Amino acid sequence: MPDYSVRLLGPGGVTQRTVTAGDAQSVAAQLGVPPSHILSVSPAAAAAPRAGRARAFPLRLFSQELSVLLGAGIPLLEALVTLQEKETTPGVAAALGAVADGLRRGEPFSGALAARPEAFDALFVAIVSSAERTGQLREALQSHAAYLAWVDDLRGKLVNAMIYPAMLIVAGLAVLVFLLVFVVPRFAGLLEGLSGELPAASLALIELGRITGGHPWLTGAAGLALVLGPVLASRHPALRERALDALWALPYLGDKLRLLALARFYRTGSMLLGAGVPMVPALRITRAVIAPRLRVSLDGAIDAVSHGERLSVAIERHGLSTPVAVRMVRVGERSGELGGMLGKAAAFYDEELARLSEVVTRLVNPVLMLLMGGVIGTVIVLMYLPIFQLVEQVQ
Repeated sequence: MPDYSVRLLGPGGVTQRTVTAGDAQSVAAQLGVPPSHILSVSPAAAAAPRAGRARAFPLRLFSQELSVLLGAGIPLLEALVTLQEKETTPGVAAALGAVADGLRRGEPFSGALAARPEAFDALFVAIVSSAERTGQLREALQSHAAYLAWVDDLRGKLVNAMIYPAMLIVAGLAVLVFLLVFVVPRFAGLLEGLSGELPAASLALIELGRITGGHPWLTGAAGLALVLGPVLASRHPALRERALDALWALPYLGDKLRLLALARFYRTGSMLLGAGVPMVPALRITRAVIAPRLRVSLDGAIDAVSHGERLSVAIERHGLSTPVAVRMVRVGERSGELGGMLGKAAAFYDEELARLSEVVTRLVNPVLMLLMGGVIGTVIVLMYLPIFQLVEQVQ
């Protein structure tokens, strides 16, 4: 019998399993779950998603446009076909066409989305699956688009805050390489006859200038490596994790990064609960978006909530709360508006997180300017120091 890769919605959220069955129709019976819980069934050989393609799909724009079309009274299938016809990117059009084909075959919308994991992540599929049961698909899409807008805006603020420091570092390294390759070697040649009377620091700089002047391409490559090294290292999972661990250990920045991770956790949970996803599956889905350093704590909180503990108690005991957030969650539990209170807890810290970019602008940038200016100024002073010493001897 063939093997099938099955994506199904269970108590733990959207999961993927491989099962051996006579045909695709008998998969649900083989797993012992209702057919409505099956999101997609595909041959196991063709089930592996292509890594790196998920970001190519404009999920935020898709949620916004589909919500507008549904709000205008256009049926879901017709809305998908409309979006496919206007799309000029082949990969995006193919994904929309595959979802539309799934609807034509009678699949639920969430099942058709789950069959394209390279375009639609588990978070989006879970929201749509719950919205199908509540009949609030348009509202759920609006909520998801707003969530992605918040994530993009926050990412944009952090990136913008890092642009100027990056430019300072690149410019400073370029000036330093220029001095070591072209300027210092010429001074070394002029001062060779005075080498015995030069200060030790100037002698060391001149010797370095001889080496860099004799190997200009190697020096330029070393400077380029200093610029590109962090960028390439950030794409290596193990190195990226070590760098993040180092940042989390910093006194001020670590607290801000933790607050950023918690804000995203609260906002994701708010969106899922608002879409009708049950508490435990919602928490398990948020595991994919929470910072890796907090996943062990989240697993403990999930286990506690699964055994009947209140969310406010679980997140406080496992270090996933702040004094403000835990009080808001308690109010939400008493009022039945837990999803809304999680969203308010995240919004409470939006201004706090916005200050992070101000700190980078007001503190990090001047510090970097002082450091780069100090390094370049030291090189220049060490070059001219022998000349000043020679003038004093002549006088």
